[in-house]
Amino acid sequence: MTDVNQATQTLLGIGLYTPAEAGLLIGVRPRKLRRWLHGYQIGERHYQPLWHPQVDLGDDKVYLGFRDMLEARVASEFIEAGLSPQRVRRAIEIAQSIVGERPLSTEWLKTDGRSVFLQIANEDPEIEPQCLDLFRNQYAFARIVRESLRDIEFTDKLPNLWWPQGQRAGVLIDPHRSFGKPIEHETSVPAEQLANAAIAEGSVEHAARVWDVPVRAVKRAVAFQKQLAASALAA
Repeated sequence: MTDVNQATQTLLGIGLYTPAEAGLLIGVRPRKLRRWLHGYQIGERHYQPLWHPQVDLGDDKVYLGFRDMLEARVASEFIEAGLSPQRVRRAIEIAQSIVGERPLSTEWLKTDGRSVFLQIANEDPEIEPQCLDLFRNQYAFARIVRESLRDIEFTDKLPNLWWPQGQRAGVLIDPHRSFGKPIEHETSVPAEQLANAAIAEGSVEHAARVWDVPVRAVKRAVAFQKQLAASALAA
């Protein structure tokens, strides 16, 4: 029991996702996430992980933390735009040497509409910030950065909250609550639980009474889960 409690304490504020859970939220196949974060073999050639994940439960399985998931979303879109995983790894390594771990999930990631770069602020406001250009003259990468930073709230340049379907959907992901599972923002109840209750009770009104929450909260959770299911079918 002590080991379980220690593991639980370690995960507070980090989030915990299986590749299947993270893949559903960011639209990346679980198999790809496992390859990126565990490494893989093709013939006699071994490919190293793109980065080491935040979570290691000691069971030789791949898990993602909140920042792993956001970084994987950016990496996936870079690769879809034509960048090789090896080049993404190299860009991450260069950026890590300047800003530390998981640079693609920080607000240091910037775009001027033409290039993607890391903007490194100086302590002296009179000195211009340094910029590390990651991908030169690539409009597609600039678009990816803009889209990837949308609906993320930052604190001190680090991601704090994510609204995976936008704030209007009313469901957010906060690594400090419910181990990072999507929660309905007004009640903080996991969206999956509210949506399942609506199915079990036969209506959102009955589910709202059971959970003692507003009907609108259950409706938001149901809509969120339906959108996830639709995205999974379309993948």
